[in-house]
Amino acid sequence: MRNEAFWALGLFTAIVVVAALVNRFNTAHRLRVRRVVILFGLYLVAFGAHAALDASGATVWASRVLVAAQLLQAFTMVNLGATALFSVLLPLTGVVLPMIASDLLVGVGYIAATLGVLSTHGLNPTGALASAAVVSAVLAISLQSTLGNILGGVALQLDGSVHEGDWIQLDNGRQGRVRAIRWRHTVVETRDWSTIIVPNAQLLANNIMILGKRGGRRVPQRQWIWFNVDFRFPPTKVIRTVSEALRSAPIPGVASDPPPNVVCMDFAKANGDSFASYAVRYWLPDMNQTDSTASRVRARVFTALRRASIPLALPAATTWIQIDNEERQQRKAERQVSERFDVLRNLPLFRSLTDEEVSTLAAGLSHVIYTAGEVCTRQGAVAHWLYILTAGTVEIRMTVDPDGAGPAPAETKVVSRLTAPDVFGEMGLITGESRTADVVAATDVECYRLDKETFERVLLARPEIATELSERLANRRVELIAARDGLDEHAQRARQSMERDKILGAIRSFFSI
Repeated sequence: MRNEAFWALGLFTAIVVVAALVNRFNTAHRLRVRRVVILFGLYLVAFGAHAALDASGATVWASRVLVAAQLLQAFTMVNLGATALFSVLLPLTGVVLPMIASDLLVGVGYIAATLGVLSTHGLNPTGALASAAVVSAVLAISLQSTLGNILGGVALQLDGSVHEGDWIQLDNGRQGRVRAIRWRHTVVETRDWSTIIVPNAQLLANNIMILGKRGGRRVPQRQWIWFNVDFRFPPTKVIRTVSEALRSAPIPGVASDPPPNVVCMDFAKANGDSFASYAVRYWLPDMNQTDSTASRVRARVFTALRRASIPLALPAATTWIQIDNEERQQRKAERQVSERFDVLRNLPLFRSLTDEEVSTLAAGLSHVIYTAGEVCTRQGAVAHWLYILTAGTVEIRMTVDPDGAGPAPAETKVVSRLTAPDVFGEMGLITGESRTADVVAATDVECYRLDKETFERVLLARPEIATELSERLANRRVELIAARDGLDEHAQRARQSMERDKILGAIRSFFSI
């Protein structure tokens, strides 16, 4: 009796130590500790019942209950050892066994413990094994379906064809992530927050597609987005326009390697579709982000096509009738000029211009759009036009070498944000200089673009405009330099006069006035 009490105290101490380690290093396996505690509690109850029966003189029943108590004690020790090994020691070394494999080892431990306890009480283990074999045969015949699923789970775990965390596509087209491979079934969680319980035998019997995995390693999953453009626009132009937009700036959720690309997939089919079909192919590192990433890619495609004045194709059954005569075109042009006149008149840069001069500029504006994240202008590029921001916000980003010309990587920082109405790119239009900063759309952006030819007609008609513009441009440029270099107020005033003269000279040289 004293020996049993000693064992009980030792087991209790070991359980406390293992529970503390699991709680510290692997909280996900607390269920194993609970199982050990339950077995230990049953062992204490059985041991107490044995002591009570022995004290009352019921020696036969006391002996039988002692066998049960020792079996529970052995099962507790097996589970305690398995918990320490599979939940603490192996994870700390980076080794994680499948759940079914650990359960099988625990099952073997149960069998060995049972045979050991029975042999100490004079029972014949061979007879017990024979009886167990008969029972197993009966169960195998009556539970063929269940055993098939269990063997399927064992096969999935042992051959390593499907792992927890893999994204799979079932035979019915449903996609989801494998959360657990259990004895009878596999748990698959879909993107719509549903859970599918798939019998293991069914997984083995059907073709299962493992997504985002190739050659035993994880790779980005290729995705497709389709769009249609009619035959007025050559495929080379459509592909070039969309490809440049997709690669001009990173799209959250889209892999950079390999980069996205565009292909022309088909022309008109037998049903009379009057358009060509195109597809954007991009690669997705995170299978959880399929819909949101696809939405961002579609937005980039849409704005790229709109900027290039390439409309998406209308259905072949749609009939569009428009009476387009000179009178209608005249009204439309006058309305556009009036809207653009109001935009220009409210900009400080053009306040010194007359109404006639502003009208001349308004007639030469073109409308462009950008989606969030796209680059409107690039630092170092040469482009002789000015952007008039009418909707949205852009960021001015400058890339500088911290050491002047050293090996350290260049640093890009945001020096300013512009919100409509405002202008950017004025130096490229008025002086012909290359762009001094990147301008990136922080939101969806709408702009008017003013080219050199239109502005030149106004400037050559009244050259004194150059003096007024140089003053305003010098103010803006010094503000940008001050933000980049941290100039104080005195340094800004000194730089102001120098920049004004420099800009005025550049304007006269660029426009030959």
